[in-house]
Amino acid sequence: MNKPSPAIIAQSAVRRLPRLALLLFCLAYVLPGFFGRGPWKYEDIAAFGVMRELTTSAANWLQPQLLGQITGFEALVPYWLGAVAIKGLPFLDPAFAVRIPFGLLLAMTLITTWYAIYYLARSPQAQPVAFAFGGEASPVDYARAIADAGLLALIASLGLAQLSHETTPALAQLGFTALVFYAMSASPYRRATKIVGPALGLLIGLAGLALSGAPTLALLLGVGGVLVEGAQLHWGYNQDGQGSQANTDSRRQSWHWVLLIAGATLLAALLAYALDLWRWRIQLPGASDQPAWRDWRRLGRLLLWFTWPTWPLALWTLWRWRRQLASRHVALPLWFAGMAVAATLTTTASDRSLLLSLPPLAALAAFALPTLKRSWASLIDWFTLLFFTGCAIIIWVVWIAMQTGVPRQPAANVAKLAPGFEPSFSWLAFLAAVAATLAWTWLVKWRAGAQRAAIWKSLVLPAGGATLCWLLLMTLWMPLLDYARSYAPMSRQIASLVDKNACVEIYGVDSAQAAALQYHGRLELRQATSHASCPYLVVDVDAQSTLSNTVNLPDWAFLATVRRPTDKNENVLVFKRVSTDNQARAAKRDGLPARP
Repeated sequence: MNKPSPAIIAQSAVRRLPRLALLLFCLAYVLPGFFGRGPWKYEDIAAFGVMRELTTSAANWLQPQLLGQITGFEALVPYWLGAVAIKGLPFLDPAFAVRIPFGLLLAMTLITTWYAIYYLARSPQAQPVAFAFGGEASPVDYARAIADAGLLALIASLGLAQLSHETTPALAQLGFTALVFYAMSASPYRRATKIVGPALGLLIGLAGLALSGAPTLALLLGVGGVLVEGAQLHWGYNQDGQGSQANTDSRRQSWHWVLLIAGATLLAALLAYALDLWRWRIQLPGASDQPAWRDWRRLGRLLLWFTWPTWPLALWTLWRWRRQLASRHVALPLWFAGMAVAATLTTTASDRSLLLSLPPLAALAAFALPTLKRSWASLIDWFTLLFFTGCAIIIWVVWIAMQTGVPRQPAANVAKLAPGFEPSFSWLAFLAAVAATLAWTWLVKWRAGAQRAAIWKSLVLPAGGATLCWLLLMTLWMPLLDYARSYAPMSRQIASLVDKNACVEIYGVDSAQAAALQYHGRLELRQATSHASCPYLVVDVDAQSTLSNTVNLPDWAFLATVRRPTDKNENVLVFKRVSTDNQARAAKRDGLPARP
């Protein structure tokens, strides 16, 4: 027997969010961060370097490499997308070309999350209580309003902003996870003749996850889909809400869907096995040299801020809908979020694993709104208003200080933290920032006014504030952030020390630094060996102690130490090859002992 729903919603509370406003929200969030900057450290520039190398004639597309070293990610699809964009758009700068498919992945994440939540809200167990004399929300309008709220919750998530604008496997995993989430959510509410979309989404999503460095997650999500769908059949749930009296055709379609999920999951697992993509990545907190409590404390802080504001709303959903935990609209996002959190706690790439929890957490957060008390909604509004308005003011004040030198303290802080940075002014960035600030002011005024009830209204300010601050950072602060987070200044300084047409050997330089030297410095790099013949050598300062194991030190003369302006601990040493025979002759002529 179905448990009573905790949602009591009238038809007047499910008016739709204007489509133009929702579209502008998404555009203002997606576009900034993909334009006007170079690749940033570390994963962003490292992945870009692999994509560029894939475009060479000698590249092995089944083993993406950088300077002959296989990448640390067992991923293929993200690098393929970037390489295809570079080769297909030769008239664009490669760093910009690779962002186009990743921008589309972020857009796909937003779209598929909306549709996933929409179909979850269509579930009979998710519907609000029917009123004695009518007037309750209609199923379609209710589902649309819940989906609007879920999309706003996703945009408001603090952890989404930076990682979703990088060209890394993490964004590809996010997009494919959202696609699988949509496919499993939509399947029960599509007729057999229209099941092609969810089925295709399921196949592409699971295969894409497996080929993007997350085959284990693809397997677990598939297993979860089978369990959830099987549970609905066992307890008599179906898309018509007819319980155990479901018609034979509907039950047959549901069983077909269970088999399809199982088959697609098996196919993704076999594909990862055939391409040798399975790796053991489990590393519990405390397994490193640091004390276990310190690792757990770091992970706890990450969970708190990264998933804000969705996690408190998701917990409220689990409490208020506790009698419907086995229903699809709670069980499916709970499984997806749980698997992502488990990966966060057991792998080293914690923040990038936690990124995958944001779409399902947004779905859970959306279902909290029909049961949320007015006092809690007001608390969310006031906290959001103060937090994001304060952040926006700080961004503007620091920008004014960079441009004018007033106030003096913020200008001095910028000069200290980013030595050598020269501020620049852009009318386009300035006007975009002004427009966003005015839009925020109007949004606050609208929210403070007497508005008709709408269940998504409590998430308008969090989504608007997150979008505002992200847009301000990506316009007013973009030159500063690009200078601080880029390897361009260091790479260009190294390039100025070497001959333009000479090759350069590297030792101890990581993949991010090597990719930056290739792109920003336009250097021809080779791994240092005892037989290499390049006239220059670049060595990471931390690897200097083992340099003698690879190269003959008397062949090299120290040239310079090059530091990243914004990181005192990231230094490289530049050496120039010298002739030992010439040194010996010069020493004999001057009556000095030859250098050993």
